[in-house]
Amino acid sequence: MRVGVLGPLVVTDRGEDIVVGGARLRVLLTRLALEAGRTVTADALVEALWPDGGPKDRVHALQALVSRLRRCLPAGPLRSVPGGYALDVESVDAAEFERLARNGGEALRAGDPRLALPLLRDALDLWRGDALADAAGAPFADAAAVRLEALRLSATEDRMSAELAAGAAPGPLVAELEELAARHPLRERLRVLLVEALHGAGRSAEALAVFERFRGVLAEELGTDPGRELQDAYLAVLRAVPQDRVRGNLRAAVTSFVGREEERAWVARRLWEGRLVTLVGAGGAGKTRLATTVATELAGRFPGGVWVVELAPVDEPVEVPRAVAGVLGLRDGTTLAEALSADETLIVLDNCEHVVEAAARLAGELLGTCPGLRVLATSRERLGVDGEALCPVPPLGVPAAAALFAERAAAVRPGFTGDPRTIAEICRRLDGLPLAIELAAARMRSMPLDQLAARLGDRFRLLNGGNRTALARHRTLRAVVAWSWNLLDNAERRFAERLAEFPGTITPDTAARVTGRPDALDVLESLADRSLLQAVEGAEPRFRMLETIREYGRERLAEAGETGRVRAAHAACFLELAERAEPRLRRPEQLEWIPRLAAERDNLLAALQFATERGDAGTAVRLGAALAVFWMIQGDHAEAARRLRTALHVPGRGTVPGDAEAAALGGYLFHTVMSGGDARDDPLIGRLPERAAHPLAALAEPAAALLTGDNAGGLAAIDRRLPEPDPWTRATLYLTRAMLNGNGGEMDAAHEDITAAEAGFREAGERAGLALTLTFAADAQTVSGRFGEAIATLEEAIGLLRTLGQDDAGMQRVMLAVARARSGDVARARDELAAMVAPGAGTPARHLVPVRLALGDLARHAGSTAEALEEYDAAERELDRVPSYPQYRSLLEAARGQLALDRDDPDAARRHLRTALTLAVGAPDIPIAAVAGYATARLRAAADPRAAAALLGAAAVLRGAPDAHNPDVVLVTRPLRRTLGERAYRAARDRGGSLDVPGALALLGDQLQGDQARRR
Repeated sequence: MRVGVLGPLVVTDRGEDIVVGGARLRVLLTRLALEAGRTVTADALVEALWPDGGPKDRVHALQALVSRLRRCLPAGPLRSVPGGYALDVESVDAAEFERLARNGGEALRAGDPRLALPLLRDALDLWRGDALADAAGAPFADAAAVRLEALRLSATEDRMSAELAAGAAPGPLVAELEELAARHPLRERLRVLLVEALHGAGRSAEALAVFERFRGVLAEELGTDPGRELQDAYLAVLRAVPQDRVRGNLRAAVTSFVGREEERAWVARRLWEGRLVTLVGAGGAGKTRLATTVATELAGRFPGGVWVVELAPVDEPVEVPRAVAGVLGLRDGTTLAEALSADETLIVLDNCEHVVEAAARLAGELLGTCPGLRVLATSRERLGVDGEALCPVPPLGVPAAAALFAERAAAVRPGFTGDPRTIAEICRRLDGLPLAIELAAARMRSMPLDQLAARLGDRFRLLNGGNRTALARHRTLRAVVAWSWNLLDNAERRFAERLAEFPGTITPDTAARVTGRPDALDVLESLADRSLLQAVEGAEPRFRMLETIREYGRERLAEAGETGRVRAAHAACFLELAERAEPRLRRPEQLEWIPRLAAERDNLLAALQFATERGDAGTAVRLGAALAVFWMIQGDHAEAARRLRTALHVPGRGTVPGDAEAAALGGYLFHTVMSGGDARDDPLIGRLPERAAHPLAALAEPAAALLTGDNAGGLAAIDRRLPEPDPWTRATLYLTRAMLNGNGGEMDAAHEDITAAEAGFREAGERAGLALTLTFAADAQTVSGRFGEAIATLEEAIGLLRTLGQDDAGMQRVMLAVARARSGDVARARDELAAMVAPGAGTPARHLVPVRLALGDLARHAGSTAEALEEYDAAERELDRVPSYPQYRSLLEAARGQLALDRDDPDAARRHLRTALTLAVGAPDIPIAAVAGYATARLRAAADPRAAAALLGAAAVLRGAPDAHNPDVVLVTRPLRRTLGERAYRAARDRGGSLDVPGALALLGDQLQGDQARRR
């Protein structure tokens, strides 16, 4: 049976039409056909048929309609299934359309338009009218129809793109494209195709007009510019102007030009619309090459020629007009204005920064008297002329920079190939400056790549072999930076040298504190105008110095003997900022202060490193204490623990305020707990404070108890501190107590603690602690089968973390997917997890591990052993990057044990499960040990069903609750119930469930020894 919904409803069986009478029956069949082969719940069908109400007993009304529909259809296709109905058909045209359109689009994007065309034409031929016409007005149908129509338009665009790419005559497509463009006035891809078709049909002027009209529409209605694809199509038309009339002194390029596509398109458009464009950027950024490349591409538009005027050799302002006249070859008596008025002409004024006022005057005068003249200037600062359009030339992004390095390296070492990660790191450290990258690539003729990377700390000596035909100031990296530096006056140079000690961004306030200049903002803006600083987007003025310029400034600062004094001033500045922020991070003001600290991350870490290297324990520990809560909010607990431990080990404790040491120690131990680290033998535990006022100090003793497994001692320490008047401290203590109780299997007490912690964090207005508390609450809800509550709780936690800038919220997103999967929404769970590991997702490595584990579990539960193994292997590779998470290794070993059981390899399963148990106990993270318990019960089920049931009871003790909805528990529970019978099964399970935590661990360990070992 086939069903067609892309037009009026059509049903055929073996070529014979089937009449489905009655509007509501057609709606019912349409709804089922949209999910052919899958269960559609009764609730969904009722909502589709009667969205605004309907009969009082809609369930029976639905059953009646289903019976009527069955009488219309052949026997068999419409099945009753648990919870709803399913329609089995050979094909549905909507699904067939989507498949063909998707395959055609993929073939087109893979560069095979001839394969794409028949697929796309077949897809579009399936349409007979409006989608879902017989269900129009039903909300489900309207939503689906909108989606299908959007896919139809995309497929139509793909079909026309494939026709153009395959060499079809563009003329016939123009009328179709114009009609579609009129119906979709903001659809950009249609304009791209229309520009290409018009240009291909020899109607280039109309193609340019289409772009200009669309650009005006976007600017007026959306306040934006055309996208890159349309700009590229527009630029391709401009570049296609015949070149046979080109005049001027442009030289042919001897190397390829890499990157800068957006800047090239932007400059070309601005020169077309306006008359003066200035490329501004740091020395070595590639301004000259970009200017001459654009000029070459547009040369055909200028019958008066394209003339490049090199101003770098010009020493005096008065010589600027003479330099232009000399390039034009003017004889005495002919003025520049006369020479440049006859035809449209482009002048490239290159390297204007040292004669910027004279260049600006000349450009302004000539543009005012020569209407056909356009000027493209390069400079390290703007000219400041009316009508000037500025095009910043930033460093190259890593992909383009790496491509440039590889190409230039291959030129000096044929066949060059290098580690992409090392090349990317070299390019990042060289700030993406094309000159620096080309100089570094030239070193590949005699130096290994790793050695080059290792020597970049001395970049100015290393990168000194530039083009011998260039001016001296452009031959080496040092010369390029020194040229900019020497254009400053003495006071500006001293200011810039002190700024070089900022590894992160610079604000007027921090610059004033470190340099001592109250007019810091004016000088910062002046340096930014001269491309020695880069402005950073944000709510306040903020600047950054490129690493190459920083290195030069730090050299100069060291020569002046001021490095130590300036670094100390920098550390004092950021210690004061961190200590001012710290109490506010535990209150609602955290939303204001977290972005401020995040913006200063590099500066704060540099201050901490300076204090550590200098042996300044007071500053190091105070900084660690002030930043511990900030690092909790950011979530990278392993790195935070490492930083705090380093600070606490700086000699000279006598200079450390007691509260600061206690706070830093409490933060260190709590971060160690959260990262799964091992600090049981750490001598720092011996420095636990008796009682300190700082809220973080309250965590020290309970966190130490979590690390050492001394639950009773930790609970006693918390009880001594409670009741606590500060809501944040109180909430954190309750949360820690919940962790201690959970580790001891006391889940009822843990639930009470979680409730108290949630109340405390809500009172304090602190969102990160609240998100963590909600995460623990959601875990309990998932275990108890309250999936709807768990999903809502996790969604709130994720929302809280995103307000704090944690866009990944990785742990919570994994838990949300697990809750969805256990509720039955496995497809959505898999999609959400897959999105986290997709290229470019940006998920941190520490969160990729649980994502891979969850994907592996989903594959394993679906019977896809090979896919599960692939995901577990990926998890292990990620674990090698985050070795301080033993809980994840325990979960991975337990999962591998389950896979071994799937392959009927009990010996391998036992080895994996022993390792899993050892890791869980050593963490110590007792609930994790329950996962090994589930697999051990499955391992023992065949040989000793009663022992297996007892193991499930013991695992529930370790987990703190029966994890009855866990697929691995269900997998072993069902056969045990069948084998033993319900009464015997419950008796054996309860026997294991009556054990305490040590007894449960002992039972699990004993059952993993093997039959022979147990008999001995």
